[in-house]
Amino acid sequence: MEIRDLNYVATAARAGNLARAAKSLGVETSTVSRRITRLEDELGLALFERGHAGIRLTSGGRAVMTHVRRALAELDAIRVSGLSRGSGDVGEVRLGVRMPPVGEPLSSLLDHWHQTQPGVILSVSEMSDREMVMALEERRLDAVFMTSHTLWPRATAVPLYRERLMVAMPDRHRLADREVVDWAVLRAETLLVQGWDESQAARELYASFLGSGTNFQAHAASKQSIFALVAADFGITLATKSQSEVVFPGIIFKPIDEPDAWVEVSLAWLPELEDAAVGRFVTHMRDEARSRHFL
Repeated sequence: MEIRDLNYVATAARAGNLARAAKSLGVETSTVSRRITRLEDELGLALFERGHAGIRLTSGGRAVMTHVRRALAELDAIRVSGLSRGSGDVGEVRLGVRMPPVGEPLSSLLDHWHQTQPGVILSVSEMSDREMVMALEERRLDAVFMTSHTLWPRATAVPLYRERLMVAMPDRHRLADREVVDWAVLRAETLLVQGWDESQAARELYASFLGSGTNFQAHAASKQSIFALVAADFGITLATKSQSEVVFPGIIFKPIDEPDAWVEVSLAWLPELEDAAVGRFVTHMRDEARSRHFL
């Protein structure tokens, strides 16, 4: 029994005539007749009554036809699913982030992606830099947003945008009345950073601006927890412009008047990943970022 046999039977049942069925299928009438007869022999059942006026299903044929139509519908569903997933119109993108995707330009990039690809599920996991690398290597993530200084050699990456850095401080801090600050005045402060035994990327970034002699305090915690400690006057921290758009009680954000006070955010993935939805996501993010001149 072959799939085309089922298709011949279904077409013949609709047409009520072997010649019309053959014409719609683009084959000879003898081919349709031979394939149906072969299927009847295999089933041990006459599917059609044949007469001068044409053909019609037998009672056994009607029972079989219920399953034939169901089988052809399932095959069609498989075909449609394969085509849509192959084109990237449906599927899932598992995205890793170091920072919550709030504020501009990331929120608008994700919003535009969702509007153009509503059939693709986007699941977000917030992790440390080291965790994101491991998750991508182990295929638990498809792509990650990372600051460019944390990229690793095996990753393929495209820079998306740059963000200015701000300093987050308690609203009662001695520098709270200043319009802007610079690295010189911040070097005397206690800098709170996110840090884990296997990942001190934030501290390394801060040290590139302030010097390794700065008093750093690392916490294996989320950025929100760091902000909570800042509000409690345990120290200050650096934040991106988008993070400063979220209101945190007891915290104020000040611009840093330095030419290097910015970070570059890249989208990274492994080149051997072939999922169509992921490929479309990467292309969309890259092209949108370029068209909006974020860099």
